[in-house]
This record gives sequence, C-alpha cells and structure tokens, in this order.
Amino acid sequence: MKIPVTIIIPTLNEERNIEKALRSTVEWADQVFVVDSFSSDRTCELATSLSGKVVQHRFLNYSAQKNWALDNLPVRTDWVFFLDADEAIPPDLRDEIASVVRDQSATFAGYYVGMEHLFLGARLRHGGWYPNFRLLFFRHQLGRYETRIVHEHLVLQGPTGKLKQHLVHDDRKGLHRYFDRHNVYSTMEALAAYRLTREDSEESALFANWFGEVPQRRRAIKQWAYRYLPCRPLFKFLWAYFLKRGFLDGRMGFTYCMLQSFYEFQVSLKLRELRNDPASPLLSYSLAKAAENHPAEPIRDSKEGVGLLRAHALRKSTDEALFHRKSRP
Repeated sequence: MKIPVTIIIPTLNEERNIEKALRSTVEWADQVFVVDSFSSDRTCELATSLSGKVVQHRFLNYSAQKNWALDNLPVRTDWVFFLDADEAIPPDLRDEIASVVRDQSATFAGYYVGMEHLFLGARLRHGGWYPNFRLLFFRHQLGRYETRIVHEHLVLQGPTGKLKQHLVHDDRKGLHRYFDRHNVYSTMEALAAYRLTREDSEESALFANWFGEVPQRRRAIKQWAYRYLPCRPLFKFLWAYFLKRGFLDGRMGFTYCMLQSFYEFQVSLKLRELRNDPASPLLSYSLAKAAENHPAEPIRDSKEGVGLLRAHALRKSTDEALFHRKSRP
C-alpha cells in the first residue's frame, strides 16, 4: 500500500542522478512529481519512464520554483517531501516517514531531516556537513518558502520535529558540474547578502535568531559574518577543518573543507563587486516575486494525461484561501 506523501523533485540536467532518486521513492510514495527547469539532457525522458509525472516550469530562483510547485501541482496528500535529484530515501527513512503520516495523533507541522553526505565516493561525517538537518518534510498547506534566491528556508505555520533516519546525498555529476553549480550559487549568495543591507530589498528573509531553530541560527551567523567578519574564507576553513573536525575525514575531508572555503572566497569577492560597482553585471540577476505568469508545460504523462495541471487549477483558489487563513497570526 502506498504511503500518503507527495515527493517533489526539482531538476535541471540531472540524468546522472535522477534514476536513483526516483527508484528510492516511486514504489512507495502516493505521488512523485519531477519539476524540471527545461533540461537539455535525458532527465525528462528518464523521469517520465519511471514516474509518469513530469512537469516543466521556467526557473526563476529556488524559492519561486518550490513555491510554484506547492501552489500548482495537484497534490492530494496532506504531507509533502522535497527531495533533491542527487539524494535518495533509504528504507529506514521511508519507514519512519510512513509512521509519521499514519500517526493520527501527530502534532508536528513538519520535520527536519538529516543527510549522509558522499563526495566523490567518500562519506563525510565531520566538518559541519553531517547531519546537516533541513526542513524538508511538512504538511502541504502549512508551509511556503521565504522569498530568497538561494539557500532558502521553509516558513512553517506550526511546531517542528526531527526525524531519526537520514537521506543519502550522492551527486554523480562530477567536479566540472560541481564548480559550475557553485559559481552560480556564489553569485546568488552574494546578491542575497547584498540585499540584506538595502532598504528596498525584494527579499523577505527568514527571521534571524541566534537562539532560534537551526535555520534561524545559521541566518543570524551569516548576516553577522557578512557585515563584520574579515577573512571569512580563512575562518570558514578553520571552523570546518579544526573546530568541526573535518580532518577526521582524511584527505577528502581536507579537500572538501578547501572547496567550501573557496566558495566563501567567491561570495566575498562578488559581494565586494556589488558594493563597489553600481553597474555590476551581477545585479542583472532579477529576483522574481512570483512565478504564476510563467505557465507550466506538462510532458508525457502516461498515467494522468496532459490535463493534470488544468484540472488542478479549478481548486487552486480554494487551496490558496485555506493557506492564507491558516497563516494568519
């Protein structure tokens, strides 16, 4: 019997990863949606052959893409789970998810999920990358993502818990794609940091709190560091390699700590450019407030037909009204 949970997997050129993610979910999840950003490889072909539910939507930024999925996909379950294409749900985590959604007395609106991190085949247990809890599993009507272009967090209306079992993260796209992706991430992170200091910021940031939950503490540390901490790349390496004992992961631990330090160096340089150059090309990255003006294009859907989203549109306004009612303080 299927577990009443909807898995949502955002993708862009994930042909080397998508099969593992789908094979870890399609056999047991009630619904599995792949929300693709017009991949140019075989991502859609592979996903369609395995799940039958692939929808394409033009990518604007990470929070807009996820919120579009929550607002427009025909989700019929109370619970949703956001899974990256380079992640997989092992059987022990699947069983824990099943126990949560079938527990009628459950009081939590969402759950943080930890992650086993594999990098170039090596399992990283230190350096601050494990277990790296993220709020991924939650009640559909009670959560939406903050308006932030990268490293966005879920704003949830209700208490949260923490699952005992963990995801497995194993990106198989190689170092070339790793550097490409982090070049984009560092630009977005620099823009997000730059906008935090501007009164006309388009972003509604998660409330930073030094004593709050994990995402709030991380956001508070980042905001303080971007404003006041010099030599951030060096501090990042020292924090990860020594304080968080990345050295215990051996040579690959050193490599990964260095790469994370270099990522911070990219962010710092781009942030400096934004602050010193009013005409910086980095500013051309436009933060979209919403994605509803960019309609989705259903791909082959052997199970439910190309009318999947059209049918859902009939009840979308009701769903939005329900969410707004529940979101009021």
